[in-house]
Amino acid sequence: AGDRVGKLLTPNRKRDAVTALRTRFGVSERRACAVVGLHRSTMRLERPPISDDEAELRAWLRSFSTERPRWGWRRAAKMLRRSGRPVNNKRIRRLWRDEGLRVPQRRRRKRLVGIGVQVGAFSPIRPNVVWAMDFQFDTTADGRTLKMLNIIDEHTRECLAIEVDRSIDADHVVKVLDRLAIERGAPVFVRFDNGPEFIAHAVDDWCRFNDTGAMFIDPGSPWQNAWIESFNGRLRDELLNGWRFDSLLEARVIIEDWRLDYNTERPHSAHGDLTPTEFALRCHPINQPRAA
Repeated sequence: AGDRVGKLLTPNRKRDAVTALRTRFGVSERRACAVVGLHRSTMRLERPPISDDEAELRAWLRSFSTERPRWGWRRAAKMLRRSGRPVNNKRIRRLWRDEGLRVPQRRRRKRLVGIGVQVGAFSPIRPNVVWAMDFQFDTTADGRTLKMLNIIDEHTRECLAIEVDRSIDADHVVKVLDRLAIERGAPVFVRFDNGPEFIAHAVDDWCRFNDTGAMFIDPGSPWQNAWIESFNGRLRDELLNGWRFDSLLEARVIIEDWRLDYNTERPHSAHGDLTPTEFALRCHPINQPRAA
């Protein structure tokens, strides 16, 4: 297994192979068809014309791939069905490949090793129970640092805030938490690493005054804060790696637009292809059926 190249299975691929053999080696059509294993009558059949519906679908896929370069054909099919267009995965996959669209492969990461607390042991069963937060860094065009404080709700996967600034200290963290607590109420727990901004007395005082428990992950164990690490990867992959910010203001505007799009437009497989906002609305007590 693996010592031979793949077979030419479809007639269109075999026709292309016959054409390539005749162009490159100057052999006859009879000889090229015999080598490829294609009947000459099949070779002479013209490809059926593309219908208007398929042409429109192909154009939509090309536009979708340009707007969302890190989203593959599976998410394209989901977005089409969400818009009310009845398409199946096989058709979208075939057209996606025919158009030569693909998601660039990411670099392999080293396998994480270590012993830590299992994330499942602290998985919340309702919104506003556990907020996870972490810092992420980028640079502007002039080489200056951008520091981002990312905060998500572990149950709904909503991104509650992405605070962008040149530097963020413990007092700045408390200011963001105060703003979110006014909008949503204080969480039951907050989860973060042992960074100097999170172990500071200001954050500890905020947790004590709001009756919020602080869950610190073990040093050097980012997998214990899996939800925020996964979110950081999406932000890095879908936005930061493909955008060059010219100023702090531009970074704040574009990153906030991406956060809103992430909450309201990006379907999440863990929620049955609902967006975080849609899933949060379903979890709201008003939308829950009353007990008999």
